[in-house]
Amino acid sequence: MCQDSRVAGTTQLATHEQIRAQFPALESGFAFFENAGGSLLPKQVIDRMTDLLTNAYVQIGAGYPASDAVTETADSAKAFANVLMNGEGVGTTVLGPSTTDLLYRLSNSMADHIEPGDEVVVSIANHESNISPWIRLEKAGAKVVWWDVDPESGDYSYEELKSLLGPRTKLVAVAHTSNLLGDIMDVQRVAEMAHAVGAQIVVDGVAFAAHGAVDVQAWDVDFYTVSMYKLYGPHIAGLFGTTEAWAELSGPNHYFIADDDLPWKWELGCQPYEALAGILGLGDYLAFVTGSDRPEVDRKVVEQAFRAMREFEVLIQAQLMEYLTGVDSIRLVGPRSASAGDRHPTICFLHDSLNSAEVVGKVNGPEIGIRCGHMYASRLCGRLGAPTDTGFVRISAVHYNSAEEVDRLIQSLHSVL
Repeated sequence: MCQDSRVAGTTQLATHEQIRAQFPALESGFAFFENAGGSLLPKQVIDRMTDLLTNAYVQIGAGYPASDAVTETADSAKAFANVLMNGEGVGTTVLGPSTTDLLYRLSNSMADHIEPGDEVVVSIANHESNISPWIRLEKAGAKVVWWDVDPESGDYSYEELKSLLGPRTKLVAVAHTSNLLGDIMDVQRVAEMAHAVGAQIVVDGVAFAAHGAVDVQAWDVDFYTVSMYKLYGPHIAGLFGTTEAWAELSGPNHYFIADDDLPWKWELGCQPYEALAGILGLGDYLAFVTGSDRPEVDRKVVEQAFRAMREFEVLIQAQLMEYLTGVDSIRLVGPRSASAGDRHPTICFLHDSLNSAEVVGKVNGPEIGIRCGHMYASRLCGRLGAPTDTGFVRISAVHYNSAEEVDRLIQSLHSVL
């Protein structure tokens, strides 16, 4: 194990070797390229969760020392989740078991404010978690309007979106990054377009958040959701909403909890306190990346950490795209550019003669892991002409992947493709 690079009073960034040493699962030599399905955990997250499970696995609010410790952990974790979103001062981040669960809670509450003829614009490039909840609004009289993609490339047009918006538009639901396309949507532009017609915007940031710092303030979004387990944290999700957006709704929790008692009004039952401890461990990891020795991880540390992680990641992205764009026997979807501003290293393709399950079956083994399927974006998969059972081959990398791992993957792919 490499030693922690932090030195009191300095901000010495961790090296790539030091970063990789924080992930115990990498010690085996396994090249993990299924990060879009859930990233590996750094030891900081594992340690925080283990400590709570071992020493203070009790209920909050009881008044004895162990309970006080868990209460403090829960409060700190919720505050830090909002720091991750850059939501301090403008809104609240609600935690829940999954983005699907949280978005269903949101749509159920929004249904009370839907009138017949209201329109909900939904991108077909969404994960199903940001589609099905809004289709349910049809029961309240809403009309779903689809924002389509090019059936060959998966590209979409902002001008087309503009043409879909009107005075009856109440909501626009989009994915910041598609978990099939690897694109980077200009959500600030979409938010401006939605707000111009009086609509709100709900952004699925699950496939984006591992690759860049979420900034709900800069993008001016109404709601934004992430899955912590896909950005180096525990299996729990977060849904940010602005103060104004939450104020219009009534949360699903018990009658004796006031609507403005956030986030409690939207958090049903007891939270998994070990997962809340893991969120604080994610903060510890981001501090490690930056070399920060601050007692609390503030927004500056978050942004610096993701910038540093992205610099490692774009090298891997370029390496993968250079190889895959030169393979004549496959059809890539999503941006073909390797530029950091155009895409993330979540890359999908179809082979011209082998189905995706055959490709993955020949690549996967003790040393390499990739995946195939519709990845819960089955509507997009079908629109792009891929069978929804085997779907696309997906390679998804993050900052802790190495050039050597990519070389190994390319060698394996080359023997198959």
